[in-house]
Amino acid sequence: MGASPWIVSDALWERIEPLLPRKGRRFRHPGRRPLPDRQVLCGILFVLHTGIQWEYLPKELGFGSDMTCWRRLREWNEAGVWQQLHGVLLAEFNAAARLDMESLIPSVLEQRITTGSAHYAWRRLLTAYGEEPPGPAPEGMRVPPSAAQWRMVPSWEWHRAGVDRSRAAAVLRACSYAPRLEEAAAMALPEATARLQLIPGIGPWTAAETLQRVLGAPDALTLGDLHLPVQVGYALTGTRGGTDEQMVELLAPYAGQRHRAARLILLGGRLPNRRAHRAPHSRIAHL
Repeated sequence: MGASPWIVSDALWERIEPLLPRKGRRFRHPGRRPLPDRQVLCGILFVLHTGIQWEYLPKELGFGSDMTCWRRLREWNEAGVWQQLHGVLLAEFNAAARLDMESLIPSVLEQRITTGSAHYAWRRLLTAYGEEPPGPAPEGMRVPPSAAQWRMVPSWEWHRAGVDRSRAAAVLRACSYAPRLEEAAAMALPEATARLQLIPGIGPWTAAETLQRVLGAPDALTLGDLHLPVQVGYALTGTRGGTDEQMVELLAPYAGQRHRAARLILLGGRLPNRRAHRAPHSRIAHL
């Protein structure tokens, strides 16, 4: 069994600790020594991961009280700790100059089909061709194949997974040029987007989805999506039937942060009522 997701590893703590603000103790009447930041961070992650209310944080865990964790989180938010951490991690990723193919391939599989069908295809292919991870890991977990291994997947396995010929071909073309695509991780957003779209079968939608996941690109707005412009348009204007052009115009005040703005809108709850889903799941294996 792996460590609980709220336990801060040594590697992560080495990155976070230098970013945390320091508060000196008073010389007179110093009071009780504050709980170490690492324990408090574990408590914060426990609340965020489990979704419980702050007052229900179990003291038996040794992560401090609910108010201790809440106040420390407020202090770190005000100090910009998470933005600094994002910059540190992104700099490390860019230094490696690698764009993760395991984010590009699922984005290709999600083209023009339901989310359930895309997840089915990814799960089936990953189970069949992925490798067991080294060390302790949850049962059934798999490490995605390398680009070379993806190219060895036979055509009938793509078909059995419900992946049509055009999407399978796009994945194989991307894997053929994987080293060149991985260089996009060190590029600015316009250049990275253009590099990905050089591969036939990878358009603006797939490029944006990939760069959002890999680089956390805050301005990589998804264009060509069936639902996003409708949801953004309804949230900001109260009318249905939004288009990509209208969405871009509405989000113009948030230039540089348009993807994040769209995500906040989706999380805000003011969305049109969902109509009954009529598109069947893509199951072409029997054909």
